[in-house]
Amino acid sequence: MTVETPARFSPLAAWQDSFARLPTGLQVRELPFLAQLTLRVEPGSPAAEAVEACLGITLPGPVRAELSGDVKLLWMGPDEWLLVAPDGRQQDLVAQLRSAIGDDGFATVTDVSAQRTTLALSGHLVRKVLAQGCAIDLDPRVTPVGSCLNTLLAQAPVTLVVRGEGASGVWLLVRASFASYLATWLLDACTEYRGSTG
Repeated sequence: MTVETPARFSPLAAWQDSFARLPTGLQVRELPFLAQLTLRVEPGSPAAEAVEACLGITLPGPVRAELSGDVKLLWMGPDEWLLVAPDGRQQDLVAQLRSAIGDDGFATVTDVSAQRTTLALSGHLVRKVLAQGCAIDLDPRVTPVGSCLNTLLAQAPVTLVVRGEGASGVWLLVRASFASYLATWLLDACTEYRGSTG
């Protein structure tokens, strides 16, 4: 008996042509189907140390992200992190982390990959466009590379990760139910920059 794998549809698959028509100072692309795991663990606990040893990464502190490796770690709260990895890594990572944590009842790993999609923004207009709908100061002195903030963008809850100098590269992790709304807002926020060549 053959079991068919269900088809997957990215929340923003239909938006790629629209993103291609954005001003040259802003590039937007969706990174669909990234593996995303919620890790809840007490910082400094044996379970946290086991997780760090398993991943070879130190759990980042408040409003920070560890972006250097294949597995990204985003701080989400005092005892919560989001692991982001390439598609297909979910089961492996869950098994490794649960094995590392062992019987610690105060640590959990949950696959939340289907909850969100990720928008990768780049270009010199990123800060200007996001400033129209977000109260976060994206000046590099305030939010340097590696900053990770849970905030609202045009009233949509997002996790904003600064990946490029001067916020020239940003990830927006947004729940799938808000993705089309946010894409519409981004296109509208770029209206005044139409025709911009650089």
